[in-house]
Amino acid sequence: MGEISIHTEQLQVVPGLVGGYIFALGLCSLVTKERLFLSETLLAMVYGIIVGPCVLNWMDPSGWSSNSLQFTQEFSRYALAIEVMIAGVSLPKKYVLKELVSLLMLLLPLMTTMWLVSSAIIKFVFGLSFLHALTIGACVAPTDPVLANAILKGMFAETHVPLRLRNILTAESGANDGLGYPFLFFALYLMRLGGGKAIGTWFYSTWVYQITLSIVVGIIAGYVARKALRYAETEGWVDKESFLSSSITLTLLLVSICTILGTDDILCCFVAGNSFTWDDWFRIEVEDTGLQETLNGLLSMSFFIYFGAIIPWSAYTSANMLDPWRIAIAVILIMLFRRLPVLMASYKLIPAVRTWQDALFAGWFGPIGVSAVFYSIEAIRQLEEHEDSNGGRVAEIVYPIVCAIVFGSVFVHGVTIPLVLVSAPSIRNQGYLRIDW
Repeated sequence: MGEISIHTEQLQVVPGLVGGYIFALGLCSLVTKERLFLSETLLAMVYGIIVGPCVLNWMDPSGWSSNSLQFTQEFSRYALAIEVMIAGVSLPKKYVLKELVSLLMLLLPLMTTMWLVSSAIIKFVFGLSFLHALTIGACVAPTDPVLANAILKGMFAETHVPLRLRNILTAESGANDGLGYPFLFFALYLMRLGGGKAIGTWFYSTWVYQITLSIVVGIIAGYVARKALRYAETEGWVDKESFLSSSITLTLLLVSICTILGTDDILCCFVAGNSFTWDDWFRIEVEDTGLQETLNGLLSMSFFIYFGAIIPWSAYTSANMLDPWRIAIAVILIMLFRRLPVLMASYKLIPAVRTWQDALFAGWFGPIGVSAVFYSIEAIRQLEEHEDSNGGRVAEIVYPIVCAIVFGSVFVHGVTIPLVLVSAPSIRNQGYLRIDW
């Protein structure tokens, strides 16, 4: 007789843990999202912490690959690429051109300020050199499209947040993720080369090659894909399934091309998404299919379950200046001062942000998530190659600091809307937002 065996390897257990959670949450999704207004990403992260090594140890991603950081970076890369493509495709006709002034204000002065403020806080709390602080600050400067999409979609946003504000925040979160590279490599090149040579190398390597080439590739790829898909659809060559999945397959192609060329794949995918739906045809065709919302939900929950399981809790000790009190202070200060004050002070210069209420919402909901994890691992890789004796020590604390900030952002932004609804009955009881507590 054959022996009955029970397999408890990660390969068998993890799909069940992830799939079972998503299925179970789906059974009460209307309650969690439209009655309790709970964040799916927050719930997923908490679930990941529970099933991860910290608590039950049913899921341990550190054993999935010989290089767990590289695995995490590639996971975050593809999650970001798909999300920014979805962000680009979801924007209205010629949106970037119409809102160019607002977008440039958010991407250049505001993002630069977010970078500098975050860096100053990190330097103050952890006692790092300014260049090392600038490196870590660059990781948390971009707003995250995965978390932003979770905030800007759904009943609360559709009822209380103007469409123009949702669109500009979607565009910002899609574009500024790709613009994280110049901020990150500014400090890295200064550490390596110093002075004028560093600035020159930084300019042509990041802005001229990575950024400009990515934009060009994205525009061309999106245009060609749009024309090809429209011709194929007109001729009756493409079925519905292939039509709906075209933006995702284009994303995978562009990530591969940009990785080969050494350019900015995240920015390229966002630009391609805009170019792909420049005439609004594709966006209108897929708008009512629910495909983008489904993909976003699966992707965001899967990633944040994974993230919850990989948070390096053991790193938060006084031995490497990552005392819990330092972490808590850094997270609180960054949540309060990274984005909100500068946006409240400058919103009149941003046409799409018309009122102080708009500025308050946009300033508070600038989440830090997948992109921060991605850039932190890139920073580690670059710092480990750097000959500075402090590079190795800083490389050891970049990832724990960024993970703590991401944890704080997911938690704080995830509980904000439920707390607002609990504390403000006048908001909670408007129309179909009524909640029977």
